[in-house]
Amino acid sequence: MTRFSFLSPHERDTPFNKPIGEMCIDLAAIKTVGELGASIADIVLAYSPRDLEQMRWNFSEKIKDYSPDLKTRLEETITGHLHGTFQKIRLMNQQGIFITLIEQLSDTSSDYWIMVSSHCSQDQNKENQIRFLKFLLSGFCMFVLKIPGHPVGMPFPGGDKVDFIDGTYFCPVRNKSNDVDSALCPFCPAEQTPEIGYLKPPVHASENRKQEYIKNCYDYHHFNG
Repeated sequence: MTRFSFLSPHERDTPFNKPIGEMCIDLAAIKTVGELGASIADIVLAYSPRDLEQMRWNFSEKIKDYSPDLKTRLEETITGHLHGTFQKIRLMNQQGIFITLIEQLSDTSSDYWIMVSSHCSQDQNKENQIRFLKFLLSGFCMFVLKIPGHPVGMPFPGGDKVDFIDGTYFCPVRNKSNDVDSALCPFCPAEQTPEIGYLKPPVHASENRKQEYIKNCYDYHHFNG
């Protein structure tokens, strides 16, 4: 099993004792879900709660020009997601759950860590450390927990959000971020939210999305005879 050892706070300037790029190579070589979970836990739990707060502040700065209502909802959703994932990793590690997860990983996991390496391995400065933490938490969600990297309920401009319906995750931007080379979308287990219609009536959706739902009902159900 690939595991990562750490230096004491007085012996290191980073949360780990090898370059980010090398750790990404190690993570990309892992074959099972449990081994990946344990290895991510080794790295993530070397970070501090202050690092999570820095992630939150960075995100808040990124969305500072959003409308106040959307900004507040996004901050609440993402803060809960970051802290919740961190605590989930801690708990699963303490309970020894990772050793029971013997399912094989898909090649998508390897591709993900190669992508992460290209965006975080330039140097070991604090900005890259925090960026790496973001990718670690997202990777844990997608490949260990098998849930979207963006949390259910996360709103997007226009009123759409990540949904979980009848056992399937849906994201309104799943197929729309391929031009962003660091996007989570190509690796996410969520499906694209249907362009025409919803699996249930849209709640707090944009006017365009509501009209699509109405059209879908008319075209594919008994309303049109």
